[in-house]
Amino acid sequence: MSERPVRVRFAPSPTGPLHIGGVRTALYNYLLARKLGGTMILRIEDTDQNRFVPGAEDYIRQSLEWVGIELDESPWVGGPHAPYRQSERKPMYRAYADQLIRDGYAYYAFDTPEELDAMRERLTAAKVPNPQYNSITRTQMRNSLTLPENETQALLDAGAPYVIRLKVPRKEEIRFQDLIRGWVVVHSSAVDDKVLMKSDGMPTYHLANIVDDHLMEISHVIRGEEWLPSAPLHVLLYRYLGWEKTMPQFAHLPLLLKPDGTGKLSKRDGDRLGFPVFALEWRGTDAETGEPTISKGYREEGYLPEALVNFLAFLGWNPGTSQEIFSMPELIDAFSIERVSKSPAKFDQAKIKWFNEHYLRAKPDAELAPYLLTALQEHGIECSAAKAEQVVGVMKERVSFPQDFWQEAKYFFEAPTEYDQVVVSKKWNPQVSAALAAYANALPADSEPSANAEVLKNIFNDTTAAQGLKPGQVLQALRVAVTGAGAGPDLFETLAILGTGEVGQRLRAAIERLG
Repeated sequence: MSERPVRVRFAPSPTGPLHIGGVRTALYNYLLARKLGGTMILRIEDTDQNRFVPGAEDYIRQSLEWVGIELDESPWVGGPHAPYRQSERKPMYRAYADQLIRDGYAYYAFDTPEELDAMRERLTAAKVPNPQYNSITRTQMRNSLTLPENETQALLDAGAPYVIRLKVPRKEEIRFQDLIRGWVVVHSSAVDDKVLMKSDGMPTYHLANIVDDHLMEISHVIRGEEWLPSAPLHVLLYRYLGWEKTMPQFAHLPLLLKPDGTGKLSKRDGDRLGFPVFALEWRGTDAETGEPTISKGYREEGYLPEALVNFLAFLGWNPGTSQEIFSMPELIDAFSIERVSKSPAKFDQAKIKWFNEHYLRAKPDAELAPYLLTALQEHGIECSAAKAEQVVGVMKERVSFPQDFWQEAKYFFEAPTEYDQVVVSKKWNPQVSAALAAYANALPADSEPSANAEVLKNIFNDTTAAQGLKPGQVLQALRVAVTGAGAGPDLFETLAILGTGEVGQRLRAAIERLG
């Protein structure tokens, strides 16, 4: 690792919802910054105004806040390198493009869209596999390298449209060391003369990205593997701008694959397979139909932020131990770039559900009770906080998501109107019915503090014994009579929460209906 102060950045574009892969990139940057006592920066890269989506920037902010990624510098908290939106930094980029032209590393290109199309058609007809504007094709195009100097100046003076392109060397090996992949070597013939400044005066991602990373003193660029093809171009820019000695260290993260491992995970895969690919729900508009769309979010689907963070950390990284459950502080302590794999990581929806169940069960009952209380309020049911805590306490081992509490625990608040017929057909008979009637009569008419699970169990055992039955012959019938279900949490804990008065009423109603 470099001896420079550690400064990392997450630099999303506000072009729509933040993909879960972007959240993982932000997380790895955050973990490295906190592990090494560094600074976490967020920069909004909005140079492509045509793709700007209203609300996307605020969505990015909310997503990172929800998962617990704290920003030291950003458009929202400010910082010494403000502004943190590239559209607000526009005036500074032109000077660097002009410097590259003066030093012979960039040039003006006046080609019209029609001329560019014709060039690509010629190359395609010549069976060139990857038609591009490069060190060979630029010699046949209309630019300041092929035009006389006076003609170039005349076009500039006349306000002719142009772009500024990087002059990539024709025969050169471009080398850089990636913290995850080791040495990467690319021949310059595979790199095209990328546009640095567009005809509207806005910089492209490539120029703005390098200028901002330099001015913001970024020490490590941790980003997705999809940016690996751009890295040689960025290395050239650092060199040509005279910043090679302070160039950040690169780390290109592995791809996130579909659950079957057949390709990169996309929103379409999530829609098709029924799971979110965004941290938060996104309400947008279909590009083709103009109809409103809703994309699922992990928060709205009932996932806890701790579960999502733990899950994402393991998509490409491992601690080198068998430990799987990590809090954010534990992740910070254990994280290292050296343990990030270059192999793609398959998205495993069953695994994140497993993480969610773990974190849900580990939460205090008082933190979970509001989920149930909210659902009860929506259904017009009054319930004390104390009872809600009791219910979630016995139910949390049996649910995967907070919203499951209402569905799974409905019988704590509504007497059953239907009974599990499998249990009824196997366990219900006149002898069992008589034992349940005896139990109902043996229970205190009103719930008492002393009527806890142990007391209720003892009364049950005594009653069934007096009826000449073993507890196992009656237990499932008791459960189905009181809850309607054939399975559930500890039965006598359930009865204690319901209260003996309610239990007696339900037993008598079941005996009347089932005989």
